[in-house]
Amino acid sequence: MLNRSTKFLLKATILSAVALFLLLSCAGGAVKDPVPANPVVSLSAAKDTNVTFDPAVLQRYQNEIKAFADKLTSKGNFNGSLLVAKDGQILFEYYKGFIYYKRKTDTITSTSAFHLASVSKTITATAVLKLWQEGKIGIDQSVSAVLPGFPLPKITIRSLLNHRSGLPNYVHYMEQLGWDKKRRITNKDVFDFIVNHYREIDIASWNTRFNYSNTNYALLALIVEKVSGQTFPDYVMENIFIPLGMSNSYVFTPQDSATAMPSYYYSGRQYAFDYLDLVYGDKNIYSTVQDLYKFDRTLSTNKILMPAALEAAYMPYSFEKAGEHNYGLGWRMNLLKNGKKIIYHNGWWHGNRTSFCRLLDENVTIIALCNNDSKSIYSVKKMSDIFGQYLQKLDSEDDENTPAAAPVKRKKVTKKAVKARSRKASTSKSSTSSTKKTTVKKTTTKSKTTASKLKK
Repeated sequence: MLNRSTKFLLKATILSAVALFLLLSCAGGAVKDPVPANPVVSLSAAKDTNVTFDPAVLQRYQNEIKAFADKLTSKGNFNGSLLVAKDGQILFEYYKGFIYYKRKTDTITSTSAFHLASVSKTITATAVLKLWQEGKIGIDQSVSAVLPGFPLPKITIRSLLNHRSGLPNYVHYMEQLGWDKKRRITNKDVFDFIVNHYREIDIASWNTRFNYSNTNYALLALIVEKVSGQTFPDYVMENIFIPLGMSNSYVFTPQDSATAMPSYYYSGRQYAFDYLDLVYGDKNIYSTVQDLYKFDRTLSTNKILMPAALEAAYMPYSFEKAGEHNYGLGWRMNLLKNGKKIIYHNGWWHGNRTSFCRLLDENVTIIALCNNDSKSIYSVKKMSDIFGQYLQKLDSEDDENTPAAAPVKRKKVTKKAVKARSRKASTSKSSTSSTKKTTVKKTTTKSKTTASKLKK
């Protein structure tokens, strides 16, 4: 049996050979080095549809997108990629920085695969929904019916997908309940820990409230494995990545350790591989902006999921709290007061910050990926206002992590100022003390009078 990498490389090699033959036959010349300079900005309207933009409209889109991108990348050390598309046409692409950010080596290009962090959940959900539409699982089926031994019979596959299972995040409770951090956790470990410790885990009531938890998607990856009879990396590769032509995408396994793009603190220090870095489904899918765009186009044209599955995925499920933020099956959403809806997902794992936004009404896709902990990535959703009334100008929400408040700048205090403050405080204290004595005296007199009246 060929493993997933061998099968993928074999298919990719054949396709590449055919493409190279055709290219040389048509051009009759040598193939040039495809690696572009850095940073790379492309404003070409590459397209996969017959839609043609009015030149003035196209120019306006590109000017506004470029202005936003310039502002985004000038604020901090942006190290990543950005893609914006509409109606099947890529309006803007931007690549800046290095795979090895600290060493400043290996330029980021269109084929550089980033860790998607929680944007991985959109692909995990697609794998599960695909099995559902094929009749291999029931979306409201109990998890215990698919994964024997699971001790919580009320929890369904749907409640894992929409984060209403009540399960807390394994990232926190496994360590708190004594997991040895010298041992790397796998998806099976997440499952076994629930089986063995569910009475000790603070599990909320099923389907009573939204509770975003990586545990849900770690279990969903196990469900894909159980139902398909394949490993999750193999299933996703053979049923999503290869059919969609996502040639630079993969689910991380230990064999990828030497080649996977590392991530960095904002300061430039590299994140170390830790005991949580083997679990997949909730994270650990690597991809590029171009591959994610292929994924988006496939969803938009119903080539992998049928309308019924997509309708379930884009439906909001949590209304216990008022507000515009909600969650479907693998997708976050903003339900705006004017009736507009943004379908999206953000991600954060180590130094990987990611954002994948979709405006279904305008057929717009906005994707941004970085590996140097740049929180400004999440602001790309504001570009929605370029294409419609999405009311994002004042929205600074970051679903994966609430940014810390900016440090307060304090003026330098001189010794003279300190003494002046001390004298002022002393005078104020003396005055307050005198006032308190007077108040107490008046209160006491009043109390005696009141007591006298009560006795009468």
